[in-house]
Amino acid sequence: MSTIEAEPIARAHYTSDVALAALAPVSWGTTYVVTATLLPPDRPLLAATLRALPAGLVLLAATRRLPRGAWWWKAAVLGMLNFGAFFPLLFFAAYRLPGGVAATIGSVQPLVVALLSMLILQAKPARAALYAAAAGTGGVALLTLTAQARLDPLGIGAMLLATSLMGAAIVLTKKWGQPESPLVMTGWQLTIGGLVLAPFTLAVEGLPPAFTGQNLLGFAYLGIVGTALAYALWFRGIDRLAPTSVSLLGLTNPLVATVAGLVVLGQTLTGWQIAGFAIALAALVAGQTLSRKAS
Repeated sequence: MSTIEAEPIARAHYTSDVALAALAPVSWGTTYVVTATLLPPDRPLLAATLRALPAGLVLLAATRRLPRGAWWWKAAVLGMLNFGAFFPLLFFAAYRLPGGVAATIGSVQPLVVALLSMLILQAKPARAALYAAAAGTGGVALLTLTAQARLDPLGIGAMLLATSLMGAAIVLTKKWGQPESPLVMTGWQLTIGGLVLAPFTLAVEGLPPAFTGQNLLGFAYLGIVGTALAYALWFRGIDRLAPTSVSLLGLTNPLVATVAGLVVLGQTLTGWQIAGFAIALAALVAGQTLSRKAS
């Protein structure tokens, strides 16, 4: 097959990989609305545990594969970075910060991943892709920040740490590879993270007197769609795409969250927010295009 004939096929495969990986942050963009409307209030550890552990146990039972050799400790490290530490920090920040502040901090992840890629993988991201990442952060800031936004120091610290931990997980997954399918890898990490979280949840928050039907619906959606399926697609994307390219897809999270707020919560956008939405969307598209050309 000639190079000319192979190019459209390679482009189609790349586009398919990007689209499937993007479904993960797309689903995460609905987390804000689900948390606000369906979950019990002020229970970040409970939300983190019930999002991780049931989904992990189901995947573990379905795949029937356990780690071998060094992958016991590697799965434990990734499980803590992606879930055991990331989830409670994320929910803690969500309860202390407006969604716009959290989204803006989270949007710096491509820059964190670029730095860690240089340190750990000795891979230098394309300069143009870094410009796209910076533009994306600026667009998200215009879209989500308001003059009334509360800048809680603990919330900001938690969100920065959460963003950095997830960025480190992306780079380490790229460095170590994936010895099993994305579903198996997701099951390992969710189970480990959930098992670590469970005793802390029971000791600190305990269980609510009862779960409502809405609570159960919210946890089921987050566990199945926003966690088990989403992270399987996310780990598949990490395996097939450049680290910076994967992390840039995180920009779809605040974009989808904004659309969900418009549709479900009846929110409206100002002119500056519309401009920010356009900038973030353009940065996302440009970043993927530039990352592909650089690969």
